[in-house]
Amino acid sequence: MQHGADSVRQDFLPNLQRFLLPKIKGILTRENGLATGVTPACSDSEGRILVKADRMYRHNLMRLNYTTYDVRRAQDVINPSTSHCNIMLLADSDDPAAGEQHPYLYARVLGIYHVNATYIGPGMIDYRSHRIDFLWVRWYQCVDRCSSQHTSLDRVYFPPMAEPDTFGFVDPDDVLRCCHIIPHFAQGLQHLDGKGISHCAQDKLDWRYYYVNRCVN
Repeated sequence: MQHGADSVRQDFLPNLQRFLLPKIKGILTRENGLATGVTPACSDSEGRILVKADRMYRHNLMRLNYTTYDVRRAQDVINPSTSHCNIMLLADSDDPAAGEQHPYLYARVLGIYHVNATYIGPGMIDYRSHRIDFLWVRWYQCVDRCSSQHTSLDRVYFPPMAEPDTFGFVDPDDVLRCCHIIPHFAQGLQHLDGKGISHCAQDKLDWRYYYVNRCVN
């Protein structure tokens, strides 16, 4: 990644390590069974991750297959450098970005990556590395929820970048599909001078609020 002095990258590596640890434990459990000792009973804080050659590989595109509402196959292309960078996921009740009883999470993809990681800790068998793909995202915060019968669209906004849950990592398998995020133009830009805080976060043209457009297949 470039822009090493960017403030939003301050906790990037520690947060990535915390994201990767349960992922590689899950891979090892599926490959070797529960006898390895890498089991759900083992705390996610136990063990650590070694990234092979300290390298992280960046990808320009991610192709996402999904099923349309009329049960047809379709594909979205995620590109962080274009407007096709917003995704939706099913919300967990504990996710702070979801808001009260909101069924979905929305995020802007800032980067598409993979690493070759090795698990070091209780239950480890060898030093083989495993590929783990992930997305680095900036979360939208939901303002309110509109029912599907309501004519209004769901509204979202970007929380302040100093808040701990503003950025995160996502397993590509958890992404439902791309989504269409529309600026709420009447509310204006977040930075009137056009100067953002972070190049990585691409915030210089942030709007105060956005609408989530309904999907039409």
